[in-house]
Amino acid sequence: MMRILHLVLAPRLSGAEVLVKDLAAYQRRQGHPVGVTSLLPEHEDFAELRAALDKDGVVCRFPRRRYPLLGKLWHLFRVARRFRPDVVFAHATIPSFYARALPIAVPIVFVMHSATNDFAYPVFRGVERILRRRARAVIGVSQANVDDYIAAVGAHPAMSVIPNGVDVSRFSTVGRPQGGKASAHVVQLGRYTAVKNQLQTVRAFREVLREVPTARLGLYGVIEDPAYHQAVIELTHELGIADRVTVEGPRSDIPHLLSEANVFAMPSLSEAHSIAFIEALASGVPIVANAIPSFVFAKRLKNVQLIEANDTMAYARALVVALRQDRAERRLHGLTLADTADQYGSIASRVVYGRGA
Repeated sequence: MMRILHLVLAPRLSGAEVLVKDLAAYQRRQGHPVGVTSLLPEHEDFAELRAALDKDGVVCRFPRRRYPLLGKLWHLFRVARRFRPDVVFAHATIPSFYARALPIAVPIVFVMHSATNDFAYPVFRGVERILRRRARAVIGVSQANVDDYIAAVGAHPAMSVIPNGVDVSRFSTVGRPQGGKASAHVVQLGRYTAVKNQLQTVRAFREVLREVPTARLGLYGVIEDPAYHQAVIELTHELGIADRVTVEGPRSDIPHLLSEANVFAMPSLSEAHSIAFIEALASGVPIVANAIPSFVFAKRLKNVQLIEANDTMAYARALVVALRQDRAERRLHGLTLADTADQYGSIASRVVYGRGA
């Protein structure tokens, strides 16, 4: 039994935080005392997930307000002193900096989730070179994370790739009716930011409506960049399709949302190892995604189209094709929550007890 503490930037409905929630609950069911803390206060959209963590017996210690640098360090120090973890998993670059700056002897595991190369920034690269020895292990959710780290900082003696996994039982919708709606429903999930490329989905969807006038588009996600979010809304009005497009914040009922969707769109310009993409694969919904390295593993799976998303007409044609496809059963070997949690458990055993692979 190990006392496991997970650290995130902010509790919110985004990929890394959802993974942490699922990991924490899974580890708690295995009998480990588990805690989750953060640098920033809890977002309102995290309330349902927080309730689930509380129900599972996971200790949540989130700051009540936004602290300056020293206040963040003091908050983390107090949480560590009270929870007494055997291992800390610091999820994402900035949280890992804070964890490794603490005067504690607890093994810290740095988990890289970023869809872009954080270490392309000189400041991040410099800080990581100073703190790298404080990480007992470094995990990348994709090989790209590890490659970027090695190129910018150098190899770490304990590096590994652990793909994100999902609880597939929550997304088993193959064979179910797709909501019973008359209109075809295209859904995109993801933070409102340029890398997620929602603007391009809106452009392509206007072309879809020429062939499928009853279609609807739903965009959902954390509003990380308010200006980009506003640009998405304005584009729907500019193109005259605002009445066919829903632009909303994050949703906690993702399994239900995917069960009602006819197509899942993911035109991201870059991804590490997207939780939303894996959830869509698990649900069986037809998928249209950008042909980026992170999605290549899925190109042979049934009813998954990888296209050049910035080619508006090619994107639109793929969406029309997908709207005519049925759901598909897909086997996600190595991408289940159990697969991911077992690998995290092995890392924890190794850094705490010196055993495991």
